[in-house]
Order: sequence, then structure tokens, then C-alpha cells
Amino acid sequence: MADDSSERTEEPTAQRLKKAREEGQVARSVELSTAAVLVAATLFFSLSGSYLFHRLGNLFSSQLQFDRKVVDKPELLPAIFFQSIVDGYLLILPVMFLLAVVAVLSTLMSGGLVFSPKMVLPKFSKLNPLSGLSRMLGMKAIIDLFKTFAKFLVISIILWMSITNNIEDLVTLNRLDLGTAVNHAGNMILDACFWMSMGLVVIAIADVPLQHYQVNKKLKMTRQEIKDEMKNSEGRPEVKATIRRRQREMANNRMMDNVKNADVVITNPQHFAVALSYDPNSDGAPTLIAKGTDDLAQRIRERAKEEKIYIFEAPELARALYFTTKLDHPIHEGLYHVVAQVIAYVFSLNQTYAGAEGIIKPTLRIPDNMRYDENGFLFQ
Repeated sequence: MADDSSERTEEPTAQRLKKAREEGQVARSVELSTAAVLVAATLFFSLSGSYLFHRLGNLFSSQLQFDRKVVDKPELLPAIFFQSIVDGYLLILPVMFLLAVVAVLSTLMSGGLVFSPKMVLPKFSKLNPLSGLSRMLGMKAIIDLFKTFAKFLVISIILWMSITNNIEDLVTLNRLDLGTAVNHAGNMILDACFWMSMGLVVIAIADVPLQHYQVNKKLKMTRQEIKDEMKNSEGRPEVKATIRRRQREMANNRMMDNVKNADVVITNPQHFAVALSYDPNSDGAPTLIAKGTDDLAQRIRERAKEEKIYIFEAPELARALYFTTKLDHPIHEGLYHVVAQVIAYVFSLNQTYAGAEGIIKPTLRIPDNMRYDENGFLFQ
């Protein structure tokens, strides 16, 4: 069987995607930005185009008329030309701002906001003729060539249809006054832009998933790369600490869920808490299903109160159970007799309907070899 460990068949990991994003390798669709800008421009001119074209026509025609004082004083011409440039700039400033905003938003839609200094740094590998030739003959180059041809074909067909449908109007433009001609030409250009934008939208709809597919394919990893990444990640101290913390949290959550199955919770009463479960129909010893100190002990006691589980205060027994019994294991045989007294007392309380006044709480005696202090040391 062939070894496929060197083939890029595995989906990129989260760490791989994060690193690629830091390097600026995200899906970007130029076609989406182009289509969005053209659609926005078309909508803008369709709503305010008549006013804008009329103002531009008047501004243009006004520059062909000169006052007598301007003829006599040519030094006034620079100021007049400068004012005309400012007026024209102010007219097109709103549409320029709108298109800039649309261009940024369309870019964010395809790949999100990414700032990577690595993208602006020079890459000397691109100076290699062999790598450049491979890029020119690669699949990406072929796809880009196909998209360029598709855009050229769409724009050419739309322009040809626009000229054919408006050929008579184009011929008669020179018979109209300047303002009317500019306004009429603007409407024809607007109509052509609308159909061009629709064609580019179709191309963009196909290009966006294609860009995501290409980037994902480029970032795919081999099985060996995934193994190496896991080794490197698990070897980092902060990652190990995070894994251990999450494992403890998951174990504690599972343990807290088991408290509801306990028959009794034995406490210190503040620093230690252990939960025991016992099946009277089995021959086995009681099982320790939850234990903890300090905050965790407090959580066990609170959960026991919520589940109406009896809390038995026995400091020495709680410490002995905590230090001698592992989680989900039967209690130490040296504690059988003591725990049996507690279990019998709790079961008697549960079976008594008239009250617990006649039931005497047992006096417990912990074996000397199991009497621990709060630090886990045996009393001498």
C-alpha cells in the first residue's frame, strides 16, 4: 500500500488557518469588489445622475465662456481654473467616498479585515524565473485567464449592444446643446453600466466560492504536518497547562453531575467533602463518587443541598476517605465499619416517616492508621 503521508489531503487545522491569516493568506475576490463598486456607482448615478450630469455640463460649458475682464487680465485665468477644479472635485466627492466605502466593505465580506506587514515586504523568491514560469502555467493562472476573458467578453457584448441600440441617439448628440447632450450621454452610459454590473455580479458569485476553494486547497496539510504540529503544540508549556486545566474542569463537571447519585455527603465540615454511593442489593462496598477541598467541597455541599442529599459532618472520617480512596473507587476496607454506621444512620432517617427524634447519631471511631490531618499527614 502506497504511503500517502506526503499528500495534502487533510483539512487545515485552526493553528494553520490562524498562521495563514497572519500572513495575509485569505480568500479575496477581486471580481466581488469590482462588481460591488460598479453596482454602487450605477445606483448612485441612477438616483442623482441627472443632477450631477447637469451640473457637470454647466461647469464644462462655463469654462468655454470668458468675461471681458478675464480677456484683459490673463493673470486671472489660473485662479479661475483652480476654482473650476475645486467645483468639479466637490461634485464627484460624494460618489468617490461612496465607492471607497463599498470597496472596503466588499473586501471585508470575502476575507474579513486582515492587516499583515508580511504582504508588503519584498519576496525575493518571486524573482526566480522557474517559480515565475510555474505560476504563469499553473492552474491559478489558467483560471485567472478564463475570468479575464469572461469579463472581456461580457463587457464587449454589452458595449456592442448599447452602441447598436443607441446608434441613432449617438449620431444626433452633436445637434443638441452641450448640457442636454451631456445629460443624454450620461443616461446611455448609465444603462450600459447597469448591464455590465449585472454581468460582473454573475462572475463574482462564481468567483467567491472559487477563491475560498483555492485558498483552502493551498492550505491543506499532510498527515505528517498535522502530527508535527500536534507535537509542537503539546510541547509548549502554556498549551500543556491549558490542556490540563480543561481536563480538570471537565472531570470536575462530571464529578459534580454524579453528586445527585450519592446517598450521603460526609464533610469536614468546611475544608473537605466526599460523596458516597451505596447499593444495598449488591455485595460491594460503598463507592466514592465525588470529593474535593475548599471551593470544590463547597460546590459539592451546595449540590447535595439542591438534591436533598443528607450531609453528615464527620471531620476525621471525611479526611480519611479523601486521602485513602480514589475517585470512583470503593472505600478502603479499614473504613468499612465506620462508613457502615453512617450509611445505616442515613438509611434509617430516610425510612422514618414520623421523625428522627428516636434515631441516635452514631459516635465514630476512626482507626489510628487512618487519622489524617488537613495536610494529609497521619497523626502520630
